[in-house]
Amino acid sequence: MKIVISSGKGGTGKTFIATNIARVLDESGYPVRYLDCDVEEPNGHLFLKPDIVKEETVSLLSPTGVDENRCIACGRCVEVCHYNAIAMIKEKVLFFKNLCHVCGACTLVCPVDAVIEEDRRIGVVKHGKSGTIDFHYALLETAEGGMSPRLIRKVKQCTGKGIHILDSPPGTACPVVETVKDADLCVLVTDPTPFGIHDLKLAVNMCRQIGREPVVLVNRAEYHNEDLRDYCRGESLEIVAEIPDDRKIAECYSVGDLAVDRFPEYRALFTDIAGKIVSMARKGGQPARKSVTVEHSADPVLIGENSNQPLESRRAEKTHEYVIISGKGGTGKTSLAAAFCALEKRIAIADCDVDAADLHLLLQPEIKKRGVFSGSDTAVIDPDRCTGCGECERQCRFDAILQTEYSGRKVFKVDEIACEGCGVCGLACPEGAVICSPAWNGEWFVSDTRFGPMSHARLGPAEENSGKLVTLVRQKKDEAAFEAGLNEAVVDGSPGTGCPVIASLSGAEYAVVVTEPTVSGVHDLRRILDVVRFFRVPAGIVVNKWDLNKEKTEEIHAIAGEYEAEFLGRIPYDKVITLAQVKGVSVVEYSDGPVTQAVREVWGKIVRRKS
Repeated sequence: MKIVISSGKGGTGKTFIATNIARVLDESGYPVRYLDCDVEEPNGHLFLKPDIVKEETVSLLSPTGVDENRCIACGRCVEVCHYNAIAMIKEKVLFFKNLCHVCGACTLVCPVDAVIEEDRRIGVVKHGKSGTIDFHYALLETAEGGMSPRLIRKVKQCTGKGIHILDSPPGTACPVVETVKDADLCVLVTDPTPFGIHDLKLAVNMCRQIGREPVVLVNRAEYHNEDLRDYCRGESLEIVAEIPDDRKIAECYSVGDLAVDRFPEYRALFTDIAGKIVSMARKGGQPARKSVTVEHSADPVLIGENSNQPLESRRAEKTHEYVIISGKGGTGKTSLAAAFCALEKRIAIADCDVDAADLHLLLQPEIKKRGVFSGSDTAVIDPDRCTGCGECERQCRFDAILQTEYSGRKVFKVDEIACEGCGVCGLACPEGAVICSPAWNGEWFVSDTRFGPMSHARLGPAEENSGKLVTLVRQKKDEAAFEAGLNEAVVDGSPGTGCPVIASLSGAEYAVVVTEPTVSGVHDLRRILDVVRFFRVPAGIVVNKWDLNKEKTEEIHAIAGEYEAEFLGRIPYDKVITLAQVKGVSVVEYSDGPVTQAVREVWGKIVRRKS
């Protein structure tokens, strides 16, 4: 039995829910396996504290360069790479490891076998025990964001008997789909805030698109209106439980303890929740309702060698960017980004959190331009032309080709969920049976806000290439800034350490890393600071909700020194940020209290730095 605990956005409490459920199921006598599939920022081990008994390095055979004695500089490898990971300059082929998805297209088409492949470490899988709970999790290597789905597959191979609790990555992109696609039950954790509701809608649509009808668990259930309940009723989504907004839970979480171990009332609540979801999973859940389809009438924006971007779009000078990022979701980076925009009053803005964009909920943009985005191909195999030779299956490195039957004979088809749009199957097919066409991966927007022009986007449910879409958003921001006569920008980056974060950071002027004083906040802070240091971007650190755990705040202050990052300041725990969110404004527009004063001081340090 596989029960996935997921969420449309980070910071809703999915790991808090997953770990406490695992504990009560284990103590109720069930055999439990905990699979932490959030490989960018795994946190379950911080709470269940397993004894690790084995570590397993995960490597892939990856192109690293060419044999110059063989290479004839034909350029075929550059032509077929969908990820812009290969370039040819003065008849010399260059490989960019951090862009490569290890699809094998370059190796397949090279007429002289000049491409050199070597083992590339993408992460490590750790195996252990937390009491009688079997515990398995993985850590993705720094700057290896595109490898997340493959590392998740390795974690999911650690199955056995009993109940499997899968702690999913947040969002709706490929890593989440890889985790959720074969679940017996998917529990979506949300909170009754505008951000939580918006991102829940995206997650529900993703689940339905891959044939999984989710249920909803409401964490921090302090309702300011009926929007969440109305949405769930309208979509026939069952709310399986509500957990109160209780500060003592946050304080318990901050030190790495489980609520069920500390508080009898929460042990009883989680025992009821666990029993309910196990019963639902045994029944296999409800049939998935139809997902919402977004119709597109415009031609897609193509990215890469066959780009259809007009030349004039490349004239705009690059803005000086202040990128707001976080190692984990829910730290308050979007609220802080909106506040910075309000304090600056006139600045270019980009929301690069394309997987779960929320900044528009506070800035209320008026859309001026929009278009669709294609960063990969959609592959379809024509069964009438397929001879069943299996060459497409042998060459696909994503396990996205499936054998089936058509008119009584063996043929192959593409698994749309597993396919990453690399086009290798089309290159491999000797019969020309594979039809590749530009995929519709998402939608981009350029808008006006009360603080300046804004570029933003929406990645389609279960889509890939969020890194490419982030690059497009930054490009559109530069164009809008050029037209408005602005040379600085606030960028709301993605949480985590994957492709969209890397695409947000590259070439940035300064990174503002938002964290919280919890065991998971500290763990994930180090992970994102490793990425920032890898790309040599100067950084500063802000601690949100600093008074939840003053000892952890001091630890973060020390970490700033360790990484040579500036300690920008501390923001107190205050529900005024949520109240501002409900009103659709930034906290500095809503209140002039301690939070606003702290944010002003942080932005003041950044302003003084840029002057």
